[in-house]
Amino acid sequence: MIHVVLCDDHALVRRGIRDTLEEAVDIKISGEAGSYSELREVLRSTPCDVLLLDLNMPGRSGLEVLSSLRETHPRIKVLVVSMNPADQYAVRCLRAGAQGYASKAADPLVLIDAVHLIAQGRKYLTSEVAQMLAESISEPAQVAGHAALSERELQTLLKIASGRRLSEIAEELMLSPKTVSVYRARVLEKLKLSNNAELTVYAIRNGLV
Repeated sequence: MIHVVLCDDHALVRRGIRDTLEEAVDIKISGEAGSYSELREVLRSTPCDVLLLDLNMPGRSGLEVLSSLRETHPRIKVLVVSMNPADQYAVRCLRAGAQGYASKAADPLVLIDAVHLIAQGRKYLTSEVAQMLAESISEPAQVAGHAALSERELQTLLKIASGRRLSEIAEELMLSPKTVSVYRARVLEKLKLSNNAELTVYAIRNGLV
């Protein structure tokens, strides 16, 4: 039996994933968490072979959580299930310790195959992600400017380009407006841009939004 724990801050999403996975006779949902802090408590007392982790939840950075899990629960295999664009996050997640990356927009039955593969000690990669991973290894010189951004900086860029105000971004990420302003300043400096309008144009030209 493959013991699976779900971590997503939306109860309806967890329910949909749970109903899908439980169609497989060898998969058991052994626990659920609605936040990263709650996940810590669940993992202390719940068997877990594969963790399905939402990357974009309030609080800690999802990539930080992945790195932390690699140290505290090295035997747990992680499948990131997210709405974040694969071309910006999948390779980052794999490098941070995830065994796979799946989109919430994908066919739900894909998750069953992904859990089976990961439970066997293999990686789950879509053809798109596999190609990106190969390119990131074979063509290190062909790297877009935003590839050098940290996860928080990239999140800030995407949210600004989507029309969010700094106060809204701060609330969504559970950060202070001052901290978000620092991330914005770092993004502008790294991308050699001047203002939010240029950030938005950059995001559109690079297919980020």
